[in-house]
Amino acid sequence: MYRVALTAPDDFDGWRGAARRLAAHDIDPADIVWQIGSDASDLFGDRPPPPERPEAAFTVPRAFVDLAQTATLHRAPERFALLYEQLRRIRSQRGAMDDSASPLLRRIDMLAKAVRRDMHKMRAFVRFREMPESEGSRYVAWFEPDHHIVRANAGFFVRRFTTMRWSILTPELSLHWDGDTLNEGPGASRGDAPQDDPVEAIWKGYYAAIFNPARLKTGAMLSEMPRKYWRNLPEAALIPQLVAGAQAREAAMIAATPRSPADDSPERNSVRAWQRLRDEAMGCTRCPLHRDATQTIFGEGPVDAPLVFVGEQPGDQEDLAGRPFVGPAGQLFDQALDAAGVDRARAYVTNAVKHFKHERRGKRRIHQTPDAGEVQACRWWLTQELSLVRPRLIVALGATAARAVLGKAVTISRTRGRPIALEDGTEAWVTVHPSYLLRLPDEAKRAEERARFVEELRTIGDRMKAAT
Repeated sequence: MYRVALTAPDDFDGWRGAARRLAAHDIDPADIVWQIGSDASDLFGDRPPPPERPEAAFTVPRAFVDLAQTATLHRAPERFALLYEQLRRIRSQRGAMDDSASPLLRRIDMLAKAVRRDMHKMRAFVRFREMPESEGSRYVAWFEPDHHIVRANAGFFVRRFTTMRWSILTPELSLHWDGDTLNEGPGASRGDAPQDDPVEAIWKGYYAAIFNPARLKTGAMLSEMPRKYWRNLPEAALIPQLVAGAQAREAAMIAATPRSPADDSPERNSVRAWQRLRDEAMGCTRCPLHRDATQTIFGEGPVDAPLVFVGEQPGDQEDLAGRPFVGPAGQLFDQALDAAGVDRARAYVTNAVKHFKHERRGKRRIHQTPDAGEVQACRWWLTQELSLVRPRLIVALGATAARAVLGKAVTISRTRGRPIALEDGTEAWVTVHPSYLLRLPDEAKRAEERARFVEELRTIGDRMKAAT
């Protein structure tokens, strides 16, 4: 029996080194015990380690390495054994990572998905509270993860809160950032974290102000924000009373909209819902961009459009006109649609970010690319638009739009010109933004790229016609 001692529950490097060595000697999974916390230098405990076999070295697909790194963070005690068994299959069976019917691979994938969900929840539900210290304020948060994700998530918080001194306390271990160095500490208890601070009253007031009863989906809310996290969130104390009054508030909103009996059709209801959403967006203050913009530029087009185009953000002319895609890039876009045989009147056109981000140079306002936080803040509006329109195809124009539609940063050259299936079954496409064509200095290159853009729009138009 080989006893593999790993240094920590998330010791992927230790598992990988031991697993490759054991697999090179074709050791049966039943003959291995994986354990945490013993002397890690005694790698094979009950037996002396097998001799090195350089001639038996082998490579594995990158997809397995990524999957194993994530699945290792799960709390399931069998995770190391499952990953080792898959490693042996990869070594002996060609295409073992492509076997979607494999119960073993499905089980490992389920572990990885649970870990990714837990990492997302930590990022979404951690709330820092201020604690005065002699060196200045430190912001402390308490979180109870389901899996061993704290170290893996550390980089996100360092990048997000680089200039802030903070600590994240969890039962397993603690993270401490002083602005330059990240340190680990032992696990803590809930009582070690502060319970509230003066900022929470302001945050609660803001949360209550933006709570929208028309968008309330209690089941989805509980799925995305389980009750176990509510006690960490100051705004959670408001949720029961806000939910309790939501139906009455929604009924009042609907009653305030004049309509005749003929207006009760699903189409008219969708239009009214879209109008309420647009009116609500006009007062959006989710990010600082509203301070310098003239107005919110919401999407426009049929609320039952089979095709949605998503751009980056309104430009200078859009900000003044109050409509998307009316400036130079919008005019080029209209010309390309016409050349491709795509009717803009049948499409819904919007932007990932609803306010014009710019810097002033004299009397001119120069476009600035929205950052990830601004895209994320505005993604809520885009999600609501798409849920109302429910298109068959969504076209992301440029990298910012692609990030908003796909939920992650992508490279245009790698994703351009092919369909991408979204989780809800919608088909997404990624292409360049029309402004990219305007910026190309070489005339021949500009003509070539414009022809390619038109051809992509033609393909998308054909896909739309086939789907309708």
